[in-house]
Amino acid sequence: MFSFIVPVLFLVFTAESNSQQSIVTCGSVLKLVNTDFNARLHSHEVQYGSGSGQQSVTAVSDEMDTNSYWQIIERNGSPQCNRGRVIKCGQKIRFMHLATRKNLHSHHFQSPLSPNFEVSAFGDDGVGDEGDDWQVICDGAYWKQSSNIRLKHISTEGYLHLSGKRYSRPISGQYEVSSTPKLTNAITWTAAEGVYIEPVYSENKSATSTYIHDEF
Repeated sequence: MFSFIVPVLFLVFTAESNSQQSIVTCGSVLKLVNTDFNARLHSHEVQYGSGSGQQSVTAVSDEMDTNSYWQIIERNGSPQCNRGRVIKCGQKIRFMHLATRKNLHSHHFQSPLSPNFEVSAFGDDGVGDEGDDWQVICDGAYWKQSSNIRLKHISTEGYLHLSGKRYSRPISGQYEVSSTPKLTNAITWTAAEGVYIEPVYSENKSATSTYIHDEF
């Protein structure tokens, strides 16, 4: 399990080229924004009242909400990835919710508000199962911060999706996030605010610096 801790306000930063800084890396902490709704992937200690009963995953419009940070870690069952290793297009990874230490997860339970697959937060401190693995679908060699991506769930072959439907209490106004097998609207995401680890292209080299995109 990747155990990188982020004391972001006390880090020393080094200058990087714009091209290096734009690449998303393992260990980075970021928000994911749905490009159709401008809403950020979110979780919290609220369980679903149906389906799996696991911790719910939603999307919120509030860009300042600190419960929308996710850390990139290695796929389930793989060795811990080196901090700063660049994420390639087509690579399989996991997203760990920073506040609750649970992984972005999906399975064949039906989502609460739509006929899609439920997306939840599952596991403990990064430990989970194969339902936590997602493939980064993007153009080019590497996932760039400015790129639009799709996240394909390995087990169900669905895409991380924002249905446009909103929940009522206790999470009033938050959007339903689900997984859909269809190439449809609202399955495109982009990296936003976060703490990005300096890219490392060699597995034998450790990252030594980070940079911040916007507030944390």
